[in-house]
Formats: sequence, structure tokens, C-alpha cells
Amino acid sequence: PPYNLASKYFPSLAKEAASEPLTNYMDVDYYGTISIGTPAQDFTVVFDTGSSNLWAPSVYCSSAACTNHNKFNPSDSITYEATSQSLSIQYGTGSMTGILAYDTVQVGGIADTKQIFGLSETEPGSTFYYAPFDGILGLAFPSIASSGATPIFDNMIKEGLVSQDLFSVYLSSDEQSGSVVMFSVIDSSYYSGSLKWIPLSAETYWEITMDSITIDGETIACSGGCQAIIDTGTSLLAGPSTGISNIDSYTGASNGTVRISCSAMSSLPNIVFTINGIEFPVPASAYIIDVMAEHNRSCTSGFESIDVGGLWILGDVFIR
Repeated sequence: PPYNLASKYFPSLAKEAASEPLTNYMDVDYYGTISIGTPAQDFTVVFDTGSSNLWAPSVYCSSAACTNHNKFNPSDSITYEATSQSLSIQYGTGSMTGILAYDTVQVGGIADTKQIFGLSETEPGSTFYYAPFDGILGLAFPSIASSGATPIFDNMIKEGLVSQDLFSVYLSSDEQSGSVVMFSVIDSSYYSGSLKWIPLSAETYWEITMDSITIDGETIACSGGCQAIIDTGTSLLAGPSTGISNIDSYTGASNGTVRISCSAMSSLPNIVFTINGIEFPVPASAYIIDVMAEHNRSCTSGFESIDVGGLWILGDVFIR
């Protein structure tokens, strides 16, 4: 999808589209409110381009994570349809198991009837307990959907609920408001210049071929090309450990620490991601995370090492 990386938020224009405002939680998570069932039961969800399933906590769940989040109650919905299918999802962090069912899901003013979704029965560990959102709405392709469940955007297309089969995302910086996901529309007020379209290398994640990663014209990672995914559900910019250690040695985040001198931000160079021949520079102000906590300022690297078959994960640090 087109990720519009620049410009300001214009609420008047956004209202003309099928748009869903997103809350920016500490530049780490971006989530919006959807509803499931009739009458509507509200849930906050991450709009995640790195997975394909929709699920919410349910009254069937006894995990600690379900005790402090909204829970879907099927008996309160007159449009609920049960199935005998189960669901199990393992994320980079966190996991869930549950059952699949159908109901009406409302997203950004679109009523998606007979949408298959997961009702959690277990959400082990602390990941979802501490999450500021209830569930996850996957926006990747059907091929990676657990239990073969049709993703919500594919169902919208099938039901003729969107005029164009595309969506766009704007993520704000510095915890500001204005983040949004829009369905079937691209709002030109969010970017300058011309929109760049990049072909997918696989219809799984939003996977693309990246040409190189350079600093001052020197290739520091992804030499000869590599695969990358655009992932709104990953906070940082992740890649194979060898490439990340090269980047860390430039930014001063090496020797196993992610801390960086805050004063270095003004002198560190852009890191340039070249994709489909187009250069996307990421400045130090984007790849260094500047945090104020109890009057103490600290800076950490926005890069993290994740070895997943050589994939680079271009998360929120890149998309912003």
C-alpha cells in the first residue's frame, strides 16, 4: 500500500474518506477503535500490515491479559455466528489461541458483515497484558492468515465495500495526534512530490525487494539486494544481525548496547534505504528514539536485530 510519509494532518479531508483515526501510544503502538457485533461492542486494535488475522479478547479467555481489556461477549450479539474452527497465532512478541466465528465488524465507517474473526481463549505471558490495545487487525495477505481466515480488507473488497482495493497509512511522530488508516483512498495532503509505487515481491506480507542500505554512498547492509516487509505492527526498524551491527557501529550503539548519546543526533548521517531505485533517507531524528522519563532524557537506537530468513522489517521508525 502507499505509505505517505510526509505532510500534515487535515481532518476535513480525512472525513471525506473511509478513515479510521489512530492513537499514537508513545511512538510505539498505533491503534484505532473498531466494533464487533450487533449491538456494537468496541475494541481498540493495532492495524497490522505484518499479519492477516482479526481477533479480540473474549469472555472465554481467563488469561491475565484478558482481565484488563475489553472482552467480546457472543451472547450479546444478534448477528453472531459460531464455527467449529480453532485459531492459534504466534507473533514476534506474544501469542494467542482461540476460536473463529462470524459477525459484523465496523471499521472507519464501513460495516463489514459476516467477517470471520478470532475470539481469544488464551493470551499467555505479559505482552498483551501490558498492551494499550485490546486486539489486532491484520492487513496482510490471505496466504499467511492462520486457519485460512479471510482478512478483513479482502472481505471488504469481496463485498464491494471499498471503491478501490488499496489502503493508506499515516503515522505521526513525537506522540502527536493525527495518525490515520484510510481505506480505498490516498489523501495527497499527506505527502509532497509524486507518489512512488513499489512492486511486491510476494503476496504474503507487504514484501518488497530492497536494493541497498547506504551511509554517505557506502553500502553498509543489504549489499546486492535483500527482501523487506513494510510492517505497521513493528515499532522499530529490524534486520539481520550482521546488517544491524554494521549500522550500530556507525551510530555508536555497538558493543551490545542500544543507548546512543543524545548529542550525537545532530551529527549522525542519514541512513538511505534504496527501494526500486528510489532513495528513502531516514534521518538520525527518526532512527534515534529520544525519551524523556521523570526529567531524565535518554536516547536509544531505533534499530533492532531480528533474524527471520534475512528479512528486513521496515517498522514504524521507517514508515513515519
